[in-house]
Amino acid sequence: MTTYVITVPGTFTAGIEDEARTRLSRALRPADPHHTRMGDAQDLDPLTVNEDDTFTIRLAVEADSVPHAEEDARRLADAALRAAGLDGSDAPLGPAVITGIDSEM
Repeated sequence: MTTYVITVPGTFTAGIEDEARTRLSRALRPADPHHTRMGDAQDLDPLTVNEDDTFTIRLAVEADSVPHAEEDARRLADAALRAAGLDGSDAPLGPAVITGIDSEM
């Protein structure tokens, strides 16, 4: 298994309240990229929200292949958004992209 750092972009279609943002950050904590050598060195935050309500979710995912890593990241991002009380129409996601690989190889 390899640890991938995956970036998933999205947009909050109606903005995001502070309470929902806190719940989302809490839901992303288990997949925080800071737990990887690369994430710690580059100070990768799990959630970045821009002034225009676009956002970036960064996740550390263990998987045996790139497609599985991307699929797991989308699933985790969707679950975190739902835990924050948001659905696909409140925060549509863009394509997951591998932004790093943390491997002992």
